[in-house]
Amino acid sequence: MQIHLSENFTYNKLLRFVMPSVMMMVFTSLYGIVDGLFVSNFVGKTAFASINFIMPFLMILGTIGFMIGTGGSATIAKTLGEGCKDKANRHFSMLIYTTIITGIVFTIIGIIFIEPIARLLGADGQMLGDCVEYGTIILCALTFFMLQNVFQSFLVTAEKPHLGLYVTVAAGVTNMILDYILIVPLKMGVAGAAVATAISQAVGGLVPLIYFAGKNNTSLLRLTKATADFKTLAKVCTNGSSELMTNISMSLVNMIYNFQLMRFEGKDGIAAFGVIMYVNWIFVSIFIGYSIGSAPIVGYNYGAKNTGELKNIFKKSIVILFSAGIALTVISIAFARPLAGIFIGYDNALLNLTEHGLKLFSLAFTLCGFNIYGSAFFTALNNGFISAVISFMRTFVFQAAVVIILPIFFKTDGIWFSLIVSEMLAFIVAAALVFIKNKDYNYM
Repeated sequence: MQIHLSENFTYNKLLRFVMPSVMMMVFTSLYGIVDGLFVSNFVGKTAFASINFIMPFLMILGTIGFMIGTGGSATIAKTLGEGCKDKANRHFSMLIYTTIITGIVFTIIGIIFIEPIARLLGADGQMLGDCVEYGTIILCALTFFMLQNVFQSFLVTAEKPHLGLYVTVAAGVTNMILDYILIVPLKMGVAGAAVATAISQAVGGLVPLIYFAGKNNTSLLRLTKATADFKTLAKVCTNGSSELMTNISMSLVNMIYNFQLMRFEGKDGIAAFGVIMYVNWIFVSIFIGYSIGSAPIVGYNYGAKNTGELKNIFKKSIVILFSAGIALTVISIAFARPLAGIFIGYDNALLNLTEHGLKLFSLAFTLCGFNIYGSAFFTALNNGFISAVISFMRTFVFQAAVVIILPIFFKTDGIWFSLIVSEMLAFIVAAALVFIKNKDYNYM
């Protein structure tokens, strides 16, 4: 049965509502790492290191989609809660058209600058060629990637989270099948991995676009004519700035990680970090999916001034996230070696390095769920500033500082320990802001 934003949520109902978003994000992470899986096992560890080396730059260009999706979802959910459906549709349409235009512009910029950026980051020789080849092909589908990220949030707000899951699965299956065909029998190397990903992103971006514009659309939202509303667009960008900051910061910090690991471990360090980040993406995507899935509920009840349900959602979310964090930490440590072995089981020294790093990295799962949700929760309350503060401190200030400082004393172990240290510092900031702002929103 369809669950509506206006309902009273039990644990069972809340988990049922957010589960499609969680599965959608997990599956997105899974098919996002398929490139690495095939490239590592069938092309080699240098090519594997290359795609992980250039990925932060590609992610920075795609972050506008995350910003518009999360910021716009919060604004539109609040508008729907206020009973203004026509206004919500106009704003929704404007945001989709804005995403398309921005995607085209960023594609052109990315293709022009990808080679000098790769050189600046330190790529040379075969790694440079692989970075440019992979990145150029991926950038051709950047607009679809941005639309896919936008629709992941809007499909939940439109009360169609299951459609978002189906689209993600379809895109993922497309990527997996094409990865095998293009890399294994056709031996296209990194180009094959890039083509497979680009086509899958086209599936993920185009299918929801057609649905929202079509006659069979039965959701709360519909693509219509839109007029430029720069005040609303500015509000959306401000409100989604935390997600923008999160993704840009993560990409910049990953570049610092790559730089440090290249100093201490060479290309093996880059490859090990790539594997660790793949596992990290899968597990962290659970928290991100929960935050995306529950945000429209928070936004709707905030717009409807239903503080009782705000308290209910907040309390249940904290219990769920801390329980999940402990479970994921235990799983990650227990299965560190087999998880790493999926990617680099052919190199025992690299496998040992990756297993050790993954065990230390995994300690952060106990706290990062609360930190991720804290930022998303304030975005849903249309408080982009507080959300951005939490996000910026967590994903950039603390991580950048510790990954630069700790290796001075602990070398490679300092790099692996940096995430748990930064999450501890972010937890202090997030918890303090949650308690301070309660007087304004009354969610505790």
